[in-house]
Amino acid sequence: MKMRTAGCSFLALLAGTAVASAQETGPIVTIYSTLNPGQGVPRDALSQARFNEGWSGVSNAVQGFATVRQFMKLDLKNGLNDVRVTDVAALIEPTTVTFESLTAPAATRVLEQNFQFDLIGREKLLEKYLDKEIKVASASGNQTAYSTGTLLSTAGGVVLRDKNGQVQIVANPTGFELPTLPGGLLTRPTLLWRVETQQPGTHNARISYETEGMTWWADYNALFSPGKDANTGTMDLFAWVSIVNESGASYPDATLKLIAGRVNRVVHRENRPAYLGKSMSVAMEDRSAGFEQKAFFEYHLYTLGRTTSLPDSSTKQIELFPAVQKIPCEKVLVYDGLAVEPGDYGGPMTDAGFGAQGRTNVDVYLRFKNSKDSGLGIPLPAGRVRVSQIDTGKTGDGIAEFVGEDVIQHTPRDESVLLRLGASFDVVAERKQVDFKVDSARRTMEETIEVSVRNRKDVKINMIVRERLYRWLNWEINGASQKYEKTDARTIQFPLTLEPGKEVKVRYTVTYSW
Repeated sequence: MKMRTAGCSFLALLAGTAVASAQETGPIVTIYSTLNPGQGVPRDALSQARFNEGWSGVSNAVQGFATVRQFMKLDLKNGLNDVRVTDVAALIEPTTVTFESLTAPAATRVLEQNFQFDLIGREKLLEKYLDKEIKVASASGNQTAYSTGTLLSTAGGVVLRDKNGQVQIVANPTGFELPTLPGGLLTRPTLLWRVETQQPGTHNARISYETEGMTWWADYNALFSPGKDANTGTMDLFAWVSIVNESGASYPDATLKLIAGRVNRVVHRENRPAYLGKSMSVAMEDRSAGFEQKAFFEYHLYTLGRTTSLPDSSTKQIELFPAVQKIPCEKVLVYDGLAVEPGDYGGPMTDAGFGAQGRTNVDVYLRFKNSKDSGLGIPLPAGRVRVSQIDTGKTGDGIAEFVGEDVIQHTPRDESVLLRLGASFDVVAERKQVDFKVDSARRTMEETIEVSVRNRKDVKINMIVRERLYRWLNWEINGASQKYEKTDARTIQFPLTLEPGKEVKVRYTVTYSW
């Protein structure tokens, strides 16, 4: 669709206004994530939000925010100046905007500030010409027809009144010819300041603001190598961060900082008009001068050792730290046979059938320690860990095949990481209730549970049978066929070693009292 205007140019609207020009110093962008670990931002959610709901929808899809500091040069006259800055995010939180002259902070102050995001579009532009004469083009077969008249309405089509008073509706206009362009139109989100200074000349200035529509998360790829037995191995760990920018602004040559941790924030949502962005693109960053991390308040701050560009409507991936190889790890098999989720029932659970039947799957975990001795010893931001193993042996092709994934929370150094990857194919277990009785007079109940575990592998394995004592808080084990450990107030576990092809049965009796 074509639009033409006559008269003054748009640049004339800036007359008498100090327009900021960028300094050589790039912006500083600090990004905070409010995503659940491993959640990520699906592209289809971004696209649907952008096109169907406008920027408020994108803001909801991108669960995170950023603080931005931008630097600029301003030529200010003595006294009052109007300052206009257009290279800002569409999702600014206006109450967080600050302006500061670095050249003469004591002699310069801000009297007023405004954030204008009511951007120009076809409907908005035509509204400026209501009750004015315009020319409208429309398709008529293979020809173009033109209609001239006073614009009465833009709802449901363009409604014109010609010189004879006849009203015409142009349902599908293809172009317009408009008179002089009116003032006050915006093509980009704009910050406006009324600045007073007693030191005229060129000022180095800094603006700061908080914006939604930006987030980051960590992604880990692990390559597992089996050890000499079925229970140990090593792991190579690769870590990347993914950064989404849907804020409505681009940040070239930016200093990038990422905050890992749960930062409390009072969020005020407001509806913004749709601001159509570019299609989403994905960029991979080179590996030189990576992130440096340090403790910051009660969080961790990761600062990229080089500048990077953060285009609008894009996802960028940057290496978080160099690959760490040969991390010692342990494969752990766990049978947690209770088929229901225990909870607080407000009293003893005396229903004999509740939880009597169990699951059959034996879960597979990988465990490693985030320590210097393991080659790590660095704070690991929350994120998804994808684990693969190389297909080796006589029939192997040397290709890494996916074997499972899990999510880790923010993990400090010297803490253990436990990854649940799936269920064992060759180790099976069954849980059943052997006996149950309730003595209401003595306010006790007694239950006997038997767990059978079978190792169909051709190697010896170590595993854990975990039992949750869910019926009541007060309990006592009266007899157990195997040694057990109490891990918390309502859980015990039996460490087992199974020879190839063998079966082990665990039986115990628990008495509850109230």
